[in-house]
Amino acid sequence: MNNPVVLGIVSYAVFPARMGGQKCVQGFYEHLAKETKLILAVAKKNQTDTVPGAQVENFLFDHWKGPFNIFYTFHLTKLIRRHKVNVIIIEHSYFGWLGLLLRWLTGVPFVIRSHNIEAHRFRDMQRLFWKSYHNYEKFVHRKANHNFFITEEDQHYAIDSWQLDPKNCTVITYGVKPESGLDTSKPVLRRRIMEYFKISNNSLLFLFNGTLNYTPNTDALHIIVYELLPRLREKKLSFKIFICGSDLSEQWEIVLKEQPEIIHCGFVDDINVFMIGTDCSINPVTLGGGIKTKLVEALACHQTVITTATGVKGLLPSLTGDKVKVVPDYEWTLFANAMSNLNPYHQSMTPDAFLEHHNWGNIIAKALVSLRSL
Repeated sequence: MNNPVVLGIVSYAVFPARMGGQKCVQGFYEHLAKETKLILAVAKKNQTDTVPGAQVENFLFDHWKGPFNIFYTFHLTKLIRRHKVNVIIIEHSYFGWLGLLLRWLTGVPFVIRSHNIEAHRFRDMQRLFWKSYHNYEKFVHRKANHNFFITEEDQHYAIDSWQLDPKNCTVITYGVKPESGLDTSKPVLRRRIMEYFKISNNSLLFLFNGTLNYTPNTDALHIIVYELLPRLREKKLSFKIFICGSDLSEQWEIVLKEQPEIIHCGFVDDINVFMIGTDCSINPVTLGGGIKTKLVEALACHQTVITTATGVKGLLPSLTGDKVKVVPDYEWTLFANAMSNLNPYHQSMTPDAFLEHHNWGNIIAKALVSLRSL
């Protein structure tokens, strides 16, 4: 079979992408559109001109109003027949039921592209319906013709706990474009950051970034302020921690302003400036699943990462070399020690094997092997 005609269904605001999860969707479809004909049916809040080579139609209700999309069934079936679609890709499991319905009406197989085990994310967020969603998530993944998982861990869970057939599962991870010219840009950006924020030359510069109303990241803020800062202060260390990301609550904004070692930057249009210009990304996360896209992005910038064991899930240790320093969950003294022992002037580059594994071109080639088989 030649490369299939693909209909992608996206149930939430993604285009243009700002956060890691959104970049995961946009990057996948941007590169898929280079290889095959692509039609995207997306939620109304999306722009339609951000995926070159794809036909983007923004008419769907988002996933919280998802059941109302049954009224668009006729529109979707017309799209499928007009463009002779060979396969449907559903982003996340939210609209898995729609893939089932469209397959029943048109005979076209569907794939669910999972970004994490959603029920576990809802559990960590203390949503009361997480068990019900788990049953639904298991059901639609079992009914899908194929399943793309973002990590080996998620795929193993689905095969073991949901009894999915391994031949109907593929790990399709998060892709990035590696940064080049860091030998010259890193010292320049580091100096600019230190001058702009009036930081002493002997200070260590750490970065934590993410969507700051997301429970795992909010929990990490608590750990930074109440676990790591006291331990680092005891060491009489000169350091700054940059907190970047959107949706910080007013309460947390007050707390962060009270910490002289923390610089809250809000949402940053080009996070690579901080990933290149600071010494290390920290990831004291103990909740959540899937892959931590910010770690992949940091490593693409050849930045060293200090993370908990939970935070490193989804990254293959054989590919990261000594760029990722893993600390057991809740061992905050060890975490602070790893931060204080960092030598910013003796850091290696991210291994080529990691960059090849997370190269979008290679990821899409792997996805197309599965899509052609349907």
